[in-house]
Amino acid sequence: MPLDEAKDTDPTLGRIVNDIRNDLTLIVQKEIELAKLQVVPGVKYGGIGAGLFALAAFLLLMMLIMLSVTIAYFINWNGDGLALHWAFLIVTGVYLLGGAVAGLLGVRFVKRISGPDKAVEQAQLIGPAISRELKSPSEHLPAGQSVEQVRARVEADVAKRLEAVERRS
Repeated sequence: MPLDEAKDTDPTLGRIVNDIRNDLTLIVQKEIELAKLQVVPGVKYGGIGAGLFALAAFLLLMMLIMLSVTIAYFINWNGDGLALHWAFLIVTGVYLLGGAVAGLLGVRFVKRISGPDKAVEQAQLIGPAISRELKSPSEHLPAGQSVEQVRARVEADVAKRLEAVERRS
């Protein structure tokens, strides 16, 4: 057999780059699938919780209206207390003051929100790492392991992660 003929099983640089590209595609697909499995139950429970909070807020609003009228009539005390219009004005002022305080506190808390800085930083590191891997893939293989062995190890790791997420949900 001449020296320049390569066996079909011998890895060439093109095959190695293609295998790595396929492996990276598989890893990204599995990570997206894993993220979906983790997010979907949370969104479902979050939606149900938000609906129940909305119902509770509506019922509390109805109660607040009745309580407001009750307090105003207590201040009036069947005509022996303040006039009814002053009683309702006092109740309205208390609610206005409470709303202003809650609004100011809400603004302070909203200003504390920051973006996903760590996630953005991590995403910016992935691009150069992938391009380095594609430029010289054989340098990054663990010693004594073939592309197929590394691929099998990565697929097994992703499968374990998916099983762990499925068990939790």
